[in-house]
Amino acid sequence: MNNTELEQIVRQVIAGMQGQPASAPKASGPVPKSARVAMLTGIEKFELQEYTLPEIGDDDMLVKVEGCGICGTDAHEYKRDPFGLIPVVLGHEGTGEIVKIGKNVKKDSAGKPLNIGDKIVTSVILKDDPEITMFDLNKQNVGGADVFGLLPDDEVHFNGWFADYIVIKKGATVFNVSDLDLDSRILIEPCAVLIHAVERAKSTGILRFNSRVVVQGCGPIGLICIAVLRTMGIENITAVDGEEKRLEFAKRMGADKTVNFKNHNGIEALAGAVKDSFGGHFADFAFQCTGSPVAHSNIYKFIRSGGGLCELGFFINGGDATINPHFDLCSKEITLVGSWVYTLRDYATTFDFLKRAIAIGLPIKELITHKYPLEKINDAFVTNVKMEGLKIAVINE
Repeated sequence: MNNTELEQIVRQVIAGMQGQPASAPKASGPVPKSARVAMLTGIEKFELQEYTLPEIGDDDMLVKVEGCGICGTDAHEYKRDPFGLIPVVLGHEGTGEIVKIGKNVKKDSAGKPLNIGDKIVTSVILKDDPEITMFDLNKQNVGGADVFGLLPDDEVHFNGWFADYIVIKKGATVFNVSDLDLDSRILIEPCAVLIHAVERAKSTGILRFNSRVVVQGCGPIGLICIAVLRTMGIENITAVDGEEKRLEFAKRMGADKTVNFKNHNGIEALAGAVKDSFGGHFADFAFQCTGSPVAHSNIYKFIRSGGGLCELGFFINGGDATINPHFDLCSKEITLVGSWVYTLRDYATTFDFLKRAIAIGLPIKELITHKYPLEKINDAFVTNVKMEGLKIAVINE
């Protein structure tokens, strides 16, 4: 046993005698003078660029990146730069280990202590907006705040999680998730999107324990939606998609029945198949997770009179959808809610969801189907765009 290990044991014993948690272990290995970022320099083109790691301020942290998932938003930016950010270091589904910490940084956004060696995730960077707070349910979602991985390049450069290191700046919301493994931490951000969506759905008063629920779209978002519903005890779930492999995974995530829209000619036949999956009843509630205007137009046909709908598929402008306001909305008295990103409270709730999903045997971590090193990030995005997997992640060994 070396002196470092002995010192750590003594610290833990003393902390236990005092009724206080032991401080986190110091980060392993020295911090280099420079590190790499994966800079998106053009449409469908990442370049690894190396920069000197900046000195951190009293309110900042330097984090060694361990991994980051590729989001649909990242893919949109990669394919056509709709946000006008190029050149940019993308990546907002990231996690890593604190290796340097400013003297003013003591706790995370939920009040949990922070130390060198702790594993963290980030949510958003607040812009002095009093409407965005941690635990007030009446406050707005965090869609109006800045996000690491969607920041224009500047003199810092380490602004996104697709890098060796990231600089966490003052104003960032940060959560200590040292009790979660790497794969679970990578899934926190997309899971928070669905925690928020289900909370929005519950606000209608229609989504209940025994509800018949249809989830349209079985990409990562739809599959996580099914998992969240299942952890709530909702069992009567029908998944709708056009790919059998995704529908099979939907059953493993908790769906009771599946409907492949490719097997049905026209919306009336498809709606009939959904009705049949519920034993001759339409859905009490529906979640539309595809980002397709056609899918949005169709989903009203799956819902009973007096039912509810949560639309969460449109994270960018995907185009207009056509509905008949009389037949689809008014005469059926559908209650419609939209959902976009999350509140900070939803973000914190996600940690408990992940633990619960794993505890009841849902294969939530199997959503990560492909892992690439940072130097293969172009290959990772090609795999994502081709939809050859579910969640694609960039991992730093």
